[in-house]
Amino acid sequence: PEETVTGSFASFIHAVRPEHLSKTVRQRSKRMILDSIGVGLVGSTTHVFNIALQYCRELYSSVAVSSVYGKPGVKLSPTLAAFTNGVATHSMDFDDTWHPATHPSGAVLPALLAASQMLPPSTKPNGMDFLLAFNVGLEVQGRLMHFSTEAHDIPKRFHPPSVVGTMGSAAATAKLLSLSTAQCAHALGIAASLAGAPMANAATQAKPLHIGNATRLGFEAALLAARGMEANPLILDDIPGCSGFSAFYSVYQPKPLSTPSDHHEFLLEKQDIAFKRFPAHLGMHWVVDAALSVRNLFINYAGSFSPSLIRTIVLKIPVSKYINRPFPSSEHQARHSFQFNACTALLDGEVGLSSFTESSIHRQELRELLDKVVVEHPEDNAANFDKMYGEVALLLHSGDVLTGKCDTFYGHWRKPLSKESLLKKFRSNASHVLPEEKIETIITMVDNLEDLSDSSQL
Repeated sequence: PEETVTGSFASFIHAVRPEHLSKTVRQRSKRMILDSIGVGLVGSTTHVFNIALQYCRELYSSVAVSSVYGKPGVKLSPTLAAFTNGVATHSMDFDDTWHPATHPSGAVLPALLAASQMLPPSTKPNGMDFLLAFNVGLEVQGRLMHFSTEAHDIPKRFHPPSVVGTMGSAAATAKLLSLSTAQCAHALGIAASLAGAPMANAATQAKPLHIGNATRLGFEAALLAARGMEANPLILDDIPGCSGFSAFYSVYQPKPLSTPSDHHEFLLEKQDIAFKRFPAHLGMHWVVDAALSVRNLFINYAGSFSPSLIRTIVLKIPVSKYINRPFPSSEHQARHSFQFNACTALLDGEVGLSSFTESSIHRQELRELLDKVVVEHPEDNAANFDKMYGEVALLLHSGDVLTGKCDTFYGHWRKPLSKESLLKKFRSNASHVLPEEKIETIITMVDNLEDLSDSSQL
């Protein structure tokens, strides 16, 4: 089994040690953990989160030991807590994004938090154990996405975190639970049978379930493997005539994962994460920055932002059907609309939490701007988060044309958020449900995660 791709992954999960995490990987992953907790906390104020929480509280649970974001005193069974917190994390589409495209933290962190509380006092993982398990979950997601060239583009068929996120959650939880190499392989095999969600449910209340299910079902896969359930030990291998993980991709070329020696270079070392400045699909961040740029030009030109002077708004964006929405009618559609986010940025000079309320979405002045939008798809604008750009051109009644373009928005892995910006985002998000002293405690705890003796305190 060690000579198979699946066996190599299982061996890696079992054998990797805290000392394999470089300073860069530890620092980047701690930023991800802090940001993910913040977006989960603010996400616990949403309607879709409350639906998920009510559903979980109505289910019978004899082991209600794991905490729920934003709900002091509420405990659920570990897997349901992971599910609920996963839904919270993606409820506003505010969570981090990697390349190839997926939301890595939300699929892993809720499972690890719940599992830490589940384990008895004598086996509580420390902070380094927790950090290592988190990075195992990231590494497995990243390696799986690199098995197919399809994964590099904005998805069309399935939502990536519902697939690779489920596998990452299984791997991370298997590591935290100290499963054997064989059990790690079975956890991956079981998780593959629990993975997948169609892109058609993007821009609906069902999309946050993709993250909730990924973290919960990967967790369950590890628990089942720990109890002796077996699965195909070749689940990640490319076996002609019998699809395993290759069922999700038409192009699939798996490669073994080396067992860590004195040094293992995690993918997070080479590929940083994108953190969102406002709660919407990642693609929106290009057009918003482009719109803000051209808005400043317009104000310098006209003295103020006067929509009546604009004849046409031209958006130059990549081809991606599910985020090309001319007239969104709900908050989730608005979070997935190039047109809405560009026009909101033009009208308000910013995009934030309040931009996606019913009153903001249905404003007459916003509708009038949306009516002026024309979309173009330049051939050089790839539907790829590493290559795409956003361009917003204002064609004025005077005949003048003003243009703003963004190749790399602030928060992208090529232009990462500063520590100050990340902390500002976390404090703002967490303040919706936590007092200041608890917010600062979390910041300190995550910053010193390596020294935490009991990760369940987090």
